[in-house]
Amino acid sequence: MYYQVISFSHNNCDQGMREKLAFVNDEEKLEMLNLLVAFEFVHEVFIISTCNRVEIVLATRDNFSSFHAVLGLMAKKSELNFYELKSAALRLDDEDAILHIFSVVSSLDSLVVGESQITGQVKEAFMLSHTNKTAGRKLNRVISYAVKCAAEVRNVTNISQNPISIASVAVAQAHKLMGDNMVGMTAVVIGAGDMGVLAAKHLLRAGCDVVILGRDQEKVELVAHTLGENVKADTIDKLEKYVNRYRLLFSATSAKETIVTRDFIENETLPRLWFDMAIPRDIEDIDLDKLQLFRIDDLQAISQTNHALREEQAVMASEIVEKYKDDFYTWLRALSIEPVIKQMREHVNEAIDAEMTRAIKKGFVPAESEANMRKMAEQMFKRFLHDPTQNLRHSSTETKNANCIEAVKKMFNIDTDNIDLKQYKNDHHTKGYSA
Repeated sequence: MYYQVISFSHNNCDQGMREKLAFVNDEEKLEMLNLLVAFEFVHEVFIISTCNRVEIVLATRDNFSSFHAVLGLMAKKSELNFYELKSAALRLDDEDAILHIFSVVSSLDSLVVGESQITGQVKEAFMLSHTNKTAGRKLNRVISYAVKCAAEVRNVTNISQNPISIASVAVAQAHKLMGDNMVGMTAVVIGAGDMGVLAAKHLLRAGCDVVILGRDQEKVELVAHTLGENVKADTIDKLEKYVNRYRLLFSATSAKETIVTRDFIENETLPRLWFDMAIPRDIEDIDLDKLQLFRIDDLQAISQTNHALREEQAVMASEIVEKYKDDFYTWLRALSIEPVIKQMREHVNEAIDAEMTRAIKKGFVPAESEANMRKMAEQMFKRFLHDPTQNLRHSSTETKNANCIEAVKKMFNIDTDNIDLKQYKNDHHTKGYSA
């Protein structure tokens, strides 16, 4: 069994490509998950789809085949060229894949290093697939370790102190451009999801009043009530009115198509500062002299300042991630040898039973001596197997001996695919995990 991640993120794909690859709802994700596990070489899979990344995380029987299957299905979904996708995709296998997942969950690979949302987003992505029965214990081990790794990164470093998000970077940029003029202004926030709520909170701290718009009036009113008296709620069908009334706009919806178009603009002389934080984009390209529009990729350069300020902490965090990756693989290899050793011993007991039955039946051994002969045979085999099993346990913890266990399984005709490894977790596990 192998691990694999196929990544399309802000590191290797522009916003236009990420928009085409993005999964706009759970139904799209579930359709792709079901298609992938239909391949006999894919054991488990889950999909991370955020404004900054689309990543397919797999447990496979064949990484070469799974990579090309993912590319084929993603090309069909996005209507992008297969070879264009192949050249853009970041493929990570086995230990590189685990290191990447741990880095992502610990927010070291984020557009804004240290942002707090990604851990929850990855957990939700796994749970969606787990509920759909397209992810199980193989990937659960990875997520469990990744979450523990992220917790240690937060506890040991200051990388998540005063956590920053794309929403906070956008508001900070607005404040940089407008200065104290922001105080008392009204900002329009489109979308009552996590990103929209974060934007509203940061705007309130900056001294703005907020109008929050959404499709579900009851939900928007509840959000506005929770945020306080300086937040008003309205429905998205009033969007055109607010676009022409207020200068500041922050948009973060899950709409498949753009929701703010050139046709909305009535007063072209009104200076406007807009931030489109959505994937796919909420605001179409608008050529307007008085409009300053920032998209997600425009905020990347701004976030680099944040990255530079946290560089020392990021190095410390990377060392923690590397250690957790090593610990995970040490545990995984050690864990996998225990059912092999158990089945070897079971095969020995079966051989003793068969030979004792044959020996008594043939008269080679008197029936009254069976107990003593059996005990002697068991002791002989225990002595014979002692050194080999100790050597197997030792070698299973070393990366260079990764193929050792598979060779022993093949040699002794041992199948562990349907074994519940949780029963062995106390033998070698140093960190603990919950399946």
